[in-house]
Amino acid sequence: MRAIWKGAVSFGLVSVPVKLYSATESHDVSFRQVHAKDGGRVKYQRVCAIDGEEVAYADIAKGYETEDGEMVILTDDDMAELPLTSSREISVEKFVPSDQIDPMLFEKSYYLEPEKSGAKPYALLRQALLDADRMAVVTVALRQRTTVAVLRVRDDVIVMQTMMWPDEIRTPDFSIEAGEVKEGEVKMAQMLIETLSGDFDADEFEDDYADAVEALVKSKIEGGEIKRTPTATKSSGEVVDLLAALQKSVDAAKQARGEETDKAEEPAEPPKKAARKTTAKKGAAKKGAAKKTPAKKTAAKKTTRKAS
Repeated sequence: MRAIWKGAVSFGLVSVPVKLYSATESHDVSFRQVHAKDGGRVKYQRVCAIDGEEVAYADIAKGYETEDGEMVILTDDDMAELPLTSSREISVEKFVPSDQIDPMLFEKSYYLEPEKSGAKPYALLRQALLDADRMAVVTVALRQRTTVAVLRVRDDVIVMQTMMWPDEIRTPDFSIEAGEVKEGEVKMAQMLIETLSGDFDADEFEDDYADAVEALVKSKIEGGEIKRTPTATKSSGEVVDLLAALQKSVDAAKQARGEETDKAEEPAEPPKKAARKTTAKKGAAKKGAAKKTPAKKTAAKKTTRKAS
């Protein structure tokens, strides 16, 4: 594992230098969207919903959509004024009983490993948490945003779990009207619970969907049902935009000198190396273009969103 963050846990006058590791990873099955005819990858373009024009990555800004559908554009200068923090401290605010925190609040889990100089205070904090049967509520800055988290012990390792803000837990907007539950039905349900009672063992459960997908793909490969797709040579939208802008600049220069422009001329095919560079930026572009659903919370809380 590779440490993604370094800092220190502080409680009272004690400081424990630690490294942070992601404790989980997704093994979910993922598929590519392809052309059914030839297996070619389907690409997406950044298109403005108003004028239908493709938008270059450099022209994409952050927008906050209000509850009434208005869009507020935030510039880099606006973002620079937000209260961000680069603190490297995991500050213990209080120790609370383990059963007081609703598991719905837990979000992402991290392992804490002590630096060599922090091994003894790390062991001290770990034992204190175990003996008191409590969790430590902490504040921490990840990716420059402050969030609330808890420290707890799992298999002799201190785990930090980031938490969602209370207003991010939705309240059910439905009611359940099941009528009167009879005593005999309750007793029968209790008997069923007793019959199916046992200790939890995560290894008893398997991801049969992922196994089935792997078996299906393997059988298709062995049966020769596979598309040998040629390497795509068409450039992505950003390179085309750049070449088009250069062509317009050439045309403008010709017009300034009184020369005729050749608008029918198509931009030359970009070199393969440039095409690969543009593809690498695709993920960042998609994230920038996505709209965010506004959260109903105060402005103060918006500026201290948690990091996952």
